[in-house]
Amino acid sequence: MRIDKFLKDSRIIKRRPIAKEACDQGRVLLNDTVAKPGDNVEVGDKIEIAFGTGELKVEVVKLIKNARKSEAETMYKVL
Repeated sequence: MRIDKFLKDSRIIKRRPIAKEACDQGRVLLNDTVAKPGDNVEVGDKIEIAFGTGELKVEVVKLIKNARKSEAETMYKVL
């Protein structure tokens, strides 16, 4: 699954264009390297996102396409 789609489906970032923009600006790290919007995410990967007010570090637990709101929080674990 693409990282921009994962961020949107997991509801870490609200919309996919915003997730893509965050990747393009270098604010998303995938396993300690700057992520491009099309990079693939696998279970066990670590993602760091720099927001305006802070930083969020998560580990990918499972991949669900078009996850419901109740399933979205089960896709990652906050580190």
